[in-house]
Amino acid sequence: MMGTFGGALEARQIDASNGRLTADVTGGVESEEGVLVIRRIHVAMRLVAPEELRATIERVHGVYAMRCPLYRTLHNAIQLTSSFELVAS
Repeated sequence: MMGTFGGALEARQIDASNGRLTADVTGGVESEEGVLVIRRIHVAMRLVAPEELRATIERVHGVYAMRCPLYRTLHNAIQLTSSFELVAS
């Protein structure tokens, strides 16, 4: 998901390379009949970019998921969410 988001940003001339875009991923696991099952995954991304790009970044974040192969493959089976934090450069 992070790669797709980064690629969508780069397509709009927003630099997401060289450590500017990072992510922490957390998951929610439950037991189902004694078997651990992943139910939720959240990708919390951080992007170092100028504040004046926030509106564009928000728009990209709002639409990128359906262009992401991972999201499209798993979103019906697992709750996949993401967020981003803009760190002013």
